Amino acid sequence: MTPDAISVRTISKSFVRGRPVLKNISINVKKGEMVALIGASGSGKSTLIRAIGGLERIDPVKGSAILVCGEFIQKDGRISPALGRLRSRVGIVFQQFNLVPRLSALTNVCLGFLGAMSPLLGSLGLFTHVQKKAAMRALSRVGVAEHALKSGSQLSGGQQQRVAIARTMVQKSEIIIADEPIASLDPGSARRVMDILSDVNQEDGVTVILSLHQVEYAIAYCPRTIALRAGEIVFDGPSDVLTPQFLAELYGEESETLFLPGLAASNSRTQIPRAAGHIAPPALPQIVHA
Repeated sequence: MTPDAISVRTISKSFVRGRPVLKNISINVKKGEMVALIGASGSGKSTLIRAIGGLERIDPVKGSAILVCGEFIQKDGRISPALGRLRSRVGIVFQQFNLVPRLSALTNVCLGFLGAMSPLLGSLGLFTHVQKKAAMRALSRVGVAEHALKSGSQLSGGQQQRVAIARTMVQKSEIIIADEPIASLDPGSARRVMDILSDVNQEDGVTVILSLHQVEYAIAYCPRTIALRAGEIVFDGPSDVLTPQFLAELYGEESETLFLPGLAASNSRTQIPRAAGHIAPPALPQIVHA
């Protein structure tokens, strides 16, 4: 049987003793799924994303584990010795793009090859002609090939994020995890980034799990949504059953920022619904598994 792309087993995380950020979280994401994580600020979304990517160590709880493509990335609070190898199967996209500002867009994409190169060649930035051609194809696919020779610092936020996604493409990632990848972008740039992630998911079969704040994007692009509140899963199911009432309860005072005015009307890919009239999910804090 094919293993799940991501398996999170009863993990917890505390930065301060007695104040857990994640509480007994379990999630399974199948290969080829596109899943949104939503929740108010401080709900644990970013910590969960970072733990899945091996960037945050989970608490040493017996039986807790995170597996990627059937292999342990961490277990019982210990990072796997195979983390470096496993990271080549996981592309990470950050809110702040994580490009090297002084390097060109082309070279930033080529950095995705580092895991498959000798340390010496990688440190010298000696990328082959074949690698550069592959990087140009990736830049073309995300729509920024004409900016290949511009430095990262010369690119707009949306362009930088597309370069970051192109880097995961040349890395040949089986999984992309993204922490608020559109949080700092204008609506037009955000739609283009979400279109690209959706295309990579649908055309290449890459598993995508990303945290989002504006939930209209989750409803429009991600068939499945997982909602967190105070470090616990309070909903796991189809995105199209999310209602404004449920979301207002989930986000509290932040609910005013859930929907962007005019977004649905201007979306070039799909009409982004406000979920009115859908079946309401059970009231919080009951956990739902679809």
